[in-house]
Amino acid sequence: MSKVLKYIKIWWLMSKNAFISILYTKLTLVVFLLAKIIRFSFFIAFLYFLLKGTNSLAGYNLNQTLFFFLTFTVVDTISQFLFREVYRFRPQIVSGSFDLVLSKPFNALFRSLLGGADVIDLITIPPLIYALVYVGALLQPNFIQVVIYIALLLNGLLISTAFHIAVLAMAILTLEIDHTIMIYRDVISLGRFPVDIYKEPLKGILTYLIPVGLMVTLPAKFLIGMVTIQGALLSFLLCFVFLFASVSLWNSALRYYTSASS
Repeated sequence: MSKVLKYIKIWWLMSKNAFISILYTKLTLVVFLLAKIIRFSFFIAFLYFLLKGTNSLAGYNLNQTLFFFLTFTVVDTISQFLFREVYRFRPQIVSGSFDLVLSKPFNALFRSLLGGADVIDLITIPPLIYALVYVGALLQPNFIQVVIYIALLLNGLLISTAFHIAVLAMAILTLEIDHTIMIYRDVISLGRFPVDIYKEPLKGILTYLIPVGLMVTLPAKFLIGMVTIQGALLSFLLCFVFLFASVSLWNSALRYYTSASS
């Protein structure tokens, strides 16, 4: 327990430093925040006008489609808030400053993954969660559906964690992260809509091989009542497999890392 508290304190200190550095550039903060709000508003409007003419998307009505989108947005925004340091990892590898991270008396993966939260995403998370709860309540789920939906939402965040760990490992092996993280961003954006709208084999790939469906579609479908308990349990099992594989890849990449001093 003391070790957990130690890492929470370290995360808080690193995040506070990251927040302070952003708050010093208030104009940048305002511009990025406005950009996020405008992009979100335009996509909500797009969904509204898209379904206004057809009344459904792959069999889902407007509220259900909005719930899929909000589930995706919450998972994506929280992962960006927590894992913003991943986007700053490549300069550490290229400059050799990653050597200093490895010499510190705490886990290098923790530092590389959670080394600086994003205050801009933190600002947008509360209203997103409010919108998610509001739209979810319109679907009239029961208590069990809500509880397992929250568990599946956390499961989706763990799958996102596995993706980001794999990206860090690839950065060590290839000295490339910018394109890799952008590929991840493009792939995960397919989860804005339920994966049911895609044809096979893309639907299967997005469900099991690149588990976008498990991250965002399956939680929303469970709350709507379209997924069984067995399906939820399978999602938890696959999450463990992906997380274990990504950590193994990270440990393997560290063995091939050549420090700046070598």
